[in-house]
Amino acid sequence: MTESQKWLALAVLILAGVLLYLLAPVLAPFATAAILAYIGNPLVESLARWRLSRTVAVAVVFLALALLGVLLVLVLVPMLERQLVLLAGKLPALLDWLQQQALPWLQTRLGLAEAPDLGALKRYVVEQWQSAGGLAAKMLASMSRSGLALLGWLANLLLVPVVAFYLLRDWQRLLDWLQELLPRRVEPEVVKLVRAVDEVLGAFFRGQLLVMLALGLIYTFGLWLIGLDLALLIGMLAGLVSFVPYLGLIVGVFAAGIAALLQFHELLPLLYVLAVFGVAQLLEGMVLTPWLLGERIGLHPVAVIFAVMAGGQLFGFLGILLALPVAAMVLVLLRYAHRRYLDSRLYSAANRG
Repeated sequence: MTESQKWLALAVLILAGVLLYLLAPVLAPFATAAILAYIGNPLVESLARWRLSRTVAVAVVFLALALLGVLLVLVLVPMLERQLVLLAGKLPALLDWLQQQALPWLQTRLGLAEAPDLGALKRYVVEQWQSAGGLAAKMLASMSRSGLALLGWLANLLLVPVVAFYLLRDWQRLLDWLQELLPRRVEPEVVKLVRAVDEVLGAFFRGQLLVMLALGLIYTFGLWLIGLDLALLIGMLAGLVSFVPYLGLIVGVFAAGIAALLQFHELLPLLYVLAVFGVAQLLEGMVLTPWLLGERIGLHPVAVIFAVMAGGQLFGFLGILLALPVAAMVLVLLRYAHRRYLDSRLYSAANRG
């Protein structure tokens, strides 16, 4: 590559970064659609091997996913709604516990001059709870006042499946077009790198989603066994945020511990909560992660946390959405650079010296 070509490539990268930063608010639905298309492509490929046309295979996958989504909505949404109603009924008791026990304990241990008064917050929660839908009415009124924002949100929501459908239908054609654009001299090496990235991303998207779902079910079942009323809500929440290492464990233990104290008024259920999450962590480390993920990703927990925080800070929701896939691709490129360095004359000369 000549000097001018290097400067041109650098200018293109800088321009692409600036455009990505400026267009981040509108790129989120397209990024979501691309991720869904990437996850669904193996299913479409499998159906295409049965001599179905690509369009028919995509339609079958979309229909199956739509039916699964409707089933989840019909089953999970009413259950989660009941859990949220139960949580709302427990909020006054939670605020009382914070005001009378947790805050005085922290005040004593940390030497705080004065603990905050949660009475006003408790009165607000009770008023909204007793008004039988007052909060929901206010939310609806606010949504009606910001009708343009609501229409924009609905448009983005409808845009995701449309874009995902066309991406799935033309997936292989897009890949072939991109491969044709590559300079012939570097094409074999780039294709090799892309395949390595595909392996890592495939392990992340398909494996990590399955791990999150499995952890959510394990947490929910374990908390249900010990009799916790909010088992489904806390278990699924902990499973959902478990893509960040230890975050699901921290959120789950904290939320389930408080819920257990409020429900049972004893310390023994706290041991049961710790046992549930301890068993779940053992299953994740010994069974779920080796079976569903293996060692194909290899991202350090600190790198995962940094990637999510940095992505959110720089690009908002789009950054959070793409943080781990980008981190996985960077990991593949770093491994490639490391291998090239070990094979380079610079490394050999340094060892001889």
